[in-house]
Amino acid sequence: MPSADQVQAAVGGQATHPREPHTGGIAERLNRLRAAVLGANDGIVSVAGIVIGVAGATSARGPIFTAGLAGLVGGAVSMALGEYVSVSSQRDSQRAQMAQEKRELATSPEAELTELTALYEAKGLSAAPARTVATELTSHGALAAHLDAELHIDPADIPSPVQAAAASAVSFTIGALLPLLAILLPPAAARVPVTFAAVLIALAVTGAVSARLGGSSIRRAVLRLVIGGALGLAFTYAVGHLFGTAIG
Repeated sequence: MPSADQVQAAVGGQATHPREPHTGGIAERLNRLRAAVLGANDGIVSVAGIVIGVAGATSARGPIFTAGLAGLVGGAVSMALGEYVSVSSQRDSQRAQMAQEKRELATSPEAELTELTALYEAKGLSAAPARTVATELTSHGALAAHLDAELHIDPADIPSPVQAAAASAVSFTIGALLPLLAILLPPAAARVPVTFAAVLIALAVTGAVSARLGGSSIRRAVLRLVIGGALGLAFTYAVGHLFGTAIG
């Protein structure tokens, strides 16, 4: 039997085992952190490609800064808008499902209880225990019971579009600042090598963190990002150098 502390922890959404922090709240925080890391990675790659490409065409600091700043602002706005639209659509869909469930519970509570019983039977409970579980959960909160078992929705975890958009813009901006500063601060002769090195190191770090959070192979993630990033930077530099020279 679980202890009183374990039950209380489960009710509060806390870890019920010291070595297994697998509660929904922790999983949600890890997902948000992983999204922030990926957003920063997008900022690094996007702006690095822009400034390296422009640096291949000219060594003047002004055009490089202008292009990099435009890429930073445009990318942050695009990320924020995309996240806002995506999360708004998700939230609207969840709210519509919740409203529909409320109507069904109000108009046909017995049918909904039977449905909840069937859901628990489908999870492996026999008929009598499934009915008991469904009845007890319904008595504590019918809507919450159906949202969890039927729709897998927790009203407390419905995301905010504004917060998601802001987080996406901030993480992208933080990532984008690295290549922008790396290309502007060194002397002209060292700009491209320094930026290459800084970006590849940053990609290795974000790849390792993302893999760690996702439970996948760190080595594979780092190699994938570093090799892909190196090829992308080399390609954009070559394009900028060739077309910049041809147009100039």
